[in-house]
Amino acid sequence: MKVIDLINQTKKTLFSLEVLPPMKGKNINDLYKVLDPLMEFKPPFVDVTYHREEITYRKNLDGTLRQIPVRKRPGTVGICAAIMNKYKVEAVPHLICGGFTKEETEDALFSLYYLGIENVLIIKGDEIGKSEYHIQDRINRNIYAVDLVDQVHKMNKGQFLHEETISDFHTNFCSGVAGYPEKHFEAPNLNSDLKYLKAKVDAGADYIVTQMFFDNKKYFEFVNKCRKFGINVPVIPGLKPIATKNHLNVLPSMFHIDIPEELQKEVDKCKDNRGVKQVGIEWAIQQSKELKNADVPCIHYYTMSRSENTAAIARGVF
Repeated sequence: MKVIDLINQTKKTLFSLEVLPPMKGKNINDLYKVLDPLMEFKPPFVDVTYHREEITYRKNLDGTLRQIPVRKRPGTVGICAAIMNKYKVEAVPHLICGGFTKEETEDALFSLYYLGIENVLIIKGDEIGKSEYHIQDRINRNIYAVDLVDQVHKMNKGQFLHEETISDFHTNFCSGVAGYPEKHFEAPNLNSDLKYLKAKVDAGADYIVTQMFFDNKKYFEFVNKCRKFGINVPVIPGLKPIATKNHLNVLPSMFHIDIPEELQKEVDKCKDNRGVKQVGIEWAIQQSKELKNADVPCIHYYTMSRSENTAAIARGVF
């Protein structure tokens, strides 16, 4: 079932989560160990991230260097199929721009469709740096998420690459996109960022999932601004609990978000990360309860493929 239908057909706030594919060489059972305890809370869908390749350098026999693309977490499509088969829930693979031509993206979407996967979360994805490979990679690919949304939406209408006529066959994907309550770091301001978000919705996106945030006020303000911009699709809040003292520095640096002063003070009081973990759980429970009381459509948890914290939060909320 499509995520948008799951949202529209229930009156309660849904519980969903995001997991990482196992590292190359790891067993899928490691992922099942994360998901098993979370199935108690009946998530109707599970997001599976996709990470583009990283570039490494190897020496040729003549001493020159060659670039080698390496994917450290392969298997997103297969993992989605396995999750749907094992748990009977919808799996939502992340679909990214970087590292794929439009033809490769179309082929991947056909594979997803044939596996019965109806949902995708469309994001731009990380760049790999200024290099010759990076420049070549920009030829014949979707540069921005809105381009990728457009390609998916065209396939839903039977418009395929290099075909001169519209086909009777068509895909039927539900597409989610990312939203940033504290704006995307590349945008000069939030209003500019919202223009890009509206373009993604106008191109066919069905719902929005937000970047993590720790201040619900920023989420509510973001939703209000979305509505004023004419963005009327569901906006799903994304949450992640603080788990270590290091998160106070890592999360703002990596995800360009703010940590509320009150949360920082509570973390600073902790003698060790066991205390920090409990503070993070309690903070996320209070966030979740306020969001649930506001009748948000769903609360989406970024698990980083660890279940203990998310399970503790879910027990306190759902």
